[in-house]
Amino acid sequence: MEGEICIGMTGAGRATELHMNALLRFSEFPVRYKRIIARREEQVEAMRKRYGFEISSTDFEDLLNDEEIDVIDICTPPYVHEEMIEKALKAGKHVICEKPLTGYFGMPGDVAPIGDMVSKAFMYENILKSLERLRTIVNESGKKFMYAENFIYAPAIVKAAEIIKAKKSRILFAKGEESLKGSSSPVAGEWCKTGGGTFIRTGAHPLSAILWLKQQEAEAFGKKIRVTSVLADMGRVTPTLTDYEHRHIAARPRDVEDLGTVILTFSDKSKAVIMANDTLLGGSKNYVELYCNDTAINCTLTMADMMETYFLDEHGLDDVYISEMLPSKTGWNKPFLMDEIMRGYTDEIKDFMECIQYDREPKSGFDMAYLTAKVIYAAYMSAEVGHIVEL
Repeated sequence: MEGEICIGMTGAGRATELHMNALLRFSEFPVRYKRIIARREEQVEAMRKRYGFEISSTDFEDLLNDEEIDVIDICTPPYVHEEMIEKALKAGKHVICEKPLTGYFGMPGDVAPIGDMVSKAFMYENILKSLERLRTIVNESGKKFMYAENFIYAPAIVKAAEIIKAKKSRILFAKGEESLKGSSSPVAGEWCKTGGGTFIRTGAHPLSAILWLKQQEAEAFGKKIRVTSVLADMGRVTPTLTDYEHRHIAARPRDVEDLGTVILTFSDKSKAVIMANDTLLGGSKNYVELYCNDTAINCTLTMADMMETYFLDEHGLDDVYISEMLPSKTGWNKPFLMDEIMRGYTDEIKDFMECIQYDREPKSGFDMAYLTAKVIYAAYMSAEVGHIVEL
C-alpha cells in the first residue's frame, strides 16, 4: 500500500502500552493513530491523550465502520479475541493480535467454574475446531494476520537463531521460563476470561520462542521438525497461603493454575522444558536456554545486567519506570533499559508495519499462533489426565 498506515487500537491496558511504546520508536513511514476503544471510558480516554489517538470510544464497531483504518491491533483479554479477529478481517482490516490467539472460555451448559468443572480433553477438542475455523477465516480474508509474540523478535532470541542457522547446530534440549508474582489483570484468575492460568498467560512466550527456534534449526537442515508429544504438570499453590503469607504475591487464582511445567518431545528426539509461575518475587524472569551439540546459548530477556540502581526512598520516581512487577523501587534494582527493544516489541511492530506497507508475510503469523494454542491445550489435557498427550 502507499501512504500512511492508519491504526485502530482495542484495549487500554499493559499490552496496549507495550505496543504503543514500540510504535513510538517506528519512523520508517507515517503511521496515524486514529481510534482507540476499550470498555471503561476513563481508561480509554487517558490512553487516547497519552499516545495521541484522535478519537476514543467504548464500541468496537467504531473501528470496524471506520473506512480509514487499515489495521486493528487487538490488545484485549483473550476471551474476546476470536470474535474481534473474525469481525475485523471480515470488515477488510488487517489484524494484529496479542497472545494467546484464542482459548476455551465456556459453552452453554458448562458448569462454573469451568477451569475446575469442564474436561480439558473437551477443551482441547473444541480449541482445535476453533483454530481450524479461524484458519479458514484468515485464509479467505486476503488480509494480514500478525501474531504479537514479542519473544520471537527479541534481540537475544534472534541472535540465537542466527547462530543456530550459521553453525547448523542441533538443539538437543531447550529450557524457557516466564515467571512473576501474578498478574495485575482483574480477570487473570478466571478461566472463562483468560482460557487458563499462568501457562497460557506467561508460559506462551518462552513456548513460542522455542517452537520458533526449532523451526529455524529445521530450516537450516532443510527438513521438518514437529512437536510429537506433551507432558505437563500444573498446580494451584497460592490458595494454601494464609492472608499474611499471601501479602507479597498478586496471584488470586479461582479456577486456573498458578504454576506449570511442560515437557515437549520433538520429532528429532530433542526435548524442551517450559516453566511458568505466579509465585516469583523480585520482578519478572524471562529466559530461554539452548543446549546444542556444538554450542550453549543463554538468552536473558529480563532481568538484564546493563544497569543497577540503589534507592533509599522513592522521592521523585513516581513516573520513572524501573522494572516490571517490583513492589518497591527502593534498595538494589536492575532497571529495564529500552524494554520495548530488548523484549522484542519494537522489531515486532516494525515487522508488522512493513508487512502491511510492502505486502509480505510476518515472521510471527497465524501458523505460530495456531501451534502455540494447540500445544498449550495439549498441556492442559496432559496435566489433567496425568500422562503424555501425543500430537
